[in-house]
Order: sequence, then C-alpha cells, then structure tokens
Amino acid sequence: MEFSDQISALLRDPVFVAAATGAAGVAILAGGVWLIGLAVRAARRRREEAHAAQERMMELAHLQAETAGRVRAMSEMLHAQHAELQRAVNARLDAVTHHLGQSMQATTRQTTDNLQKLNERLAVIDTAQKNITQLASEVTSLQGILSNKQQRGAFGQGRMEIIVRDGLPASAYEFQFTLSNRTRPDCAIFLPDQRPLIIDAKFPLEAMTALRDARTDEERKFACARVRQDVLRHVNDIAEKYLLPGETHELALMFVPSESVYADLHDGFDDLIQKAFRARVVVVSPSLLMLAIQVIQQIQRDARMREAAELIRNEVELLSDDLSRLRDRVVKLEKHFGQANEDIRQILVSADKIDKRAGKIRELEFEGADDIPSGVVIPAPIARRLEAGE
Repeated sequence: MEFSDQISALLRDPVFVAAATGAAGVAILAGGVWLIGLAVRAARRRREEAHAAQERMMELAHLQAETAGRVRAMSEMLHAQHAELQRAVNARLDAVTHHLGQSMQATTRQTTDNLQKLNERLAVIDTAQKNITQLASEVTSLQGILSNKQQRGAFGQGRMEIIVRDGLPASAYEFQFTLSNRTRPDCAIFLPDQRPLIIDAKFPLEAMTALRDARTDEERKFACARVRQDVLRHVNDIAEKYLLPGETHELALMFVPSESVYADLHDGFDDLIQKAFRARVVVVSPSLLMLAIQVIQQIQRDARMREAAELIRNEVELLSDDLSRLRDRVVKLEKHFGQANEDIRQILVSADKIDKRAGKIRELEFEGADDIPSGVVIPAPIARRLEAGE
C-alpha cells in the first residue's frame, strides 16, 4: 500500500480524528499534511522516473534494434568484403603463382643454358689445359733440344728445310749439296744462272743462351764478348767454305731458327750484322727466309719467261708465215668462187632462153595437123650446142 492510501485511512479513523481534534492534533495534522505532500511529490517523482526509465528502456530497445541492424549490415558488409578480399587474394596468388612458375621456368632454362655454356667453356678450358700441358712438354723438350749442339743443329736444319720445301719446287734446291771444295752446305738453292745460293742453319746459340742467363754485369759483359766471337767465327767459316768465286752466288744466308734471337742480335749487336753483311753473309730469321724464298720464286719465274721469250718469238714468226699462206689460199679460193658464180650466172641465162623457146613452141599452131596420116613420124628438132651468151 502506498503512503497516500495510509494517510487516507488514518483520516477516516474516528480515533485518529478525535485525537486530532485536540491541541496536539493540529500539529500532528500539519505534520501529516506536510508528510503527505512529501509523499505525493515522492510518488510523482517515482512515476516520472519510472516513465523516464520506461522511455529509456524503449530508447535502449530502439538503439539495440538499430545497433543489431547496423551490426547485421556491418556483418554482411564485412562478409562481402571478406569474400572480395578472398577473391582478390586468390587472383593475386594465382597471378603470383603463374608469374613465379614462368620465372622459375625461365630461370631453369637460363640456368640450363648457362650450365651448358659453362660445360662448353670448361671443355675449352680442358682442351686449352691439355694444349698448355702439351706445349709445356714441347717447350721442355725444345729446351732440351736447344741445349744440345747436335740436336739444335738438327732443329735449325728442320725448320729451314720446311720453309724451303714449302716455297720452291724440288728441282730448284738440294740439301747437303757438295761443292767443288768438298764442303756440304745445309742447302743450296739454284738460281737462273745455275750458281747456287748457300744457306747455313748452324747458328751458334750457346753464347745467346749464356747472355740471357746472365745475372750480373760481369757475366753479361763476358756473354756479349762470347756472342761477338762465336758469331764472327761462324760468319768467317761460311764465307771461307761456301763463297766460291764463279761457282756459288756472291751472298750466303746464315739462318737463325728463332725470331727472338734474331731480334736480340739486331737490338744489341748491330755491328755484327753489318760485319756479316760486309763479309757477304746475310743473317736471316724464319720470316726473312720466307721472304727471300718468295723473291727467289719471282726471279725463277722471270727467268723461265725470258727463256720462253725466244721460243714464243719463233712461234709467232711461224704463225705469221702460216697466216700469209692462208691469206693466199683464201684469195685463190675467192677467185674460184668468182669463176663458179659467173658460170652459174651464164647457165641460168641459158636456162631462161631455153624456157622462152619452149614456151614459143607450145604456142605454135600446126595447120592441117589432123590431115597427117597415122604412122607418119614428125622428125624432132635437131639439138645444137648452145654458144656462150645464148
């Protein structure tokens, strides 16, 4: 029961009314009225608060409904975005996978090509290594050959023979040719005047080797003196043995089988080259010997052309005589043809006259031809020889 109902019940109670009628009842009544006012205001306030609470509850319910709708819409939107994101991620992953596959294929091909090229280069390197190893062994053997005097002479002789064989016919040279003084040079090349050009391939290489191996100035000085001494001695030997007046050519060739040795001679011993040239001995390297062989080829070719020039002149004179006789015979033949043409022309003229006479005979009309008795033979016209011009 509410407080206002309780107050109403007290006022209807006779005891309470009687008591209230007393002196103290007035105060009690006033206090009760005040209390009743307070209670009424409190009740009104509670109703307002309850109404406000109900409105708030309604607003909260409305907000909850709106929030639920928004949450549902947001959930749908998030679901759609999640699906779109998943599709985009899948498409991106497919593109990345495809690109990665192509890249891996290209990388695989490129790697395969690079490996193949690498294998080819390794094969080339292996071949080069084998060649280097073989070359090193050949260099070692070459050093062994050059350290031995006899083997070094055979090496120089072999190189010289290869150059001469490659450049000249077999009839133009002879190895170990014997001269009148019983000496046998390494090679003799026969020039057009039949005087052989002598080539010596025994170059003294010991001094040059000692010069290259010299470490001190004293050793170098001693090696230089030895080079001059050995080379000049060899030049003098060539000049004395192989330069025979009237038998051999005025010059002889001293073959140096190494371009580097020849370059060292020219760089450091130019005086030796000049002294050798004054002694009519020309120092040549393999390349200079090839050049000399080419010059000798041209000289021999020119000599053969000069030898054939007289024969060519005689043949030309005989050809001219044959041409003159041919012209005379053609002139005679032309005369015969002219006479034959004239005879043919006259024959054609006679044939034309005979044809005309035959035409005239065909045009003749015999009178009384029908009266000729049968069996009577008409004599044929007597043939006569045609004269010239008829």
